[in-house]
Amino acid sequence: MTGTPTAASSPEPSLEPTLERAADAGVAWSTLHADAVARLESWPAPDARQEQLRLDFLAHLAAHPDAMSKAGPPAHLTGSVIVLDEDGGSALLTLHRRAREWFQFGGHYEPGDASVWHAATREAREESGIEDIAALPEIVQLDRHVLVGDFGTCREHLDIRFAAVTARDTRASVSTESIDVRWWPVDELPVGTRDELAPLVAAGLRATRS
Repeated sequence: MTGTPTAASSPEPSLEPTLERAADAGVAWSTLHADAVARLESWPAPDARQEQLRLDFLAHLAAHPDAMSKAGPPAHLTGSVIVLDEDGGSALLTLHRRAREWFQFGGHYEPGDASVWHAATREAREESGIEDIAALPEIVQLDRHVLVGDFGTCREHLDIRFAAVTARDTRASVSTESIDVRWWPVDELPVGTRDELAPLVAAGLRATRS
């Protein structure tokens, strides 16, 4: 692969917020909720397991108007990004401060996020310190996982995942939510989270090479 790939669908708008940080948080969560529903309804899941998760996410959103908020139900939606280098040989991961494991960048939605894509891109920029990271517009994977550790009232995350590409020599930095940030070869992913990360990396590679 040479250079940064171009997604097949229309690109997302600029990351500059199109939604002002609302005084009425209910309006903001409603906007994010509607965006998540629209994206999931139109997403062509690549296999039966991902299709079942797509349907589960939609059912959860239908049952919980506050499903996008960390202050909502114990199981709520999150967004994340797997960041790959330009030749697809390495993934940039963060050693999560609470979980003490290596993961892709991601986290909770905020009322000022204009869409689930904007939120995932914001999280990738905040946690990597790389200001020009922008996720590709299409969902690459869904994941539902129970949380283990000190996560307060959060007990389960329903994660909408995207992919991004940045140069291998781009300077990254550690955020307050991380212990470390570094590149890992895609064929030597960290042992503790390899089983979870390998399918996500594969999904990200398919998206970035399409």
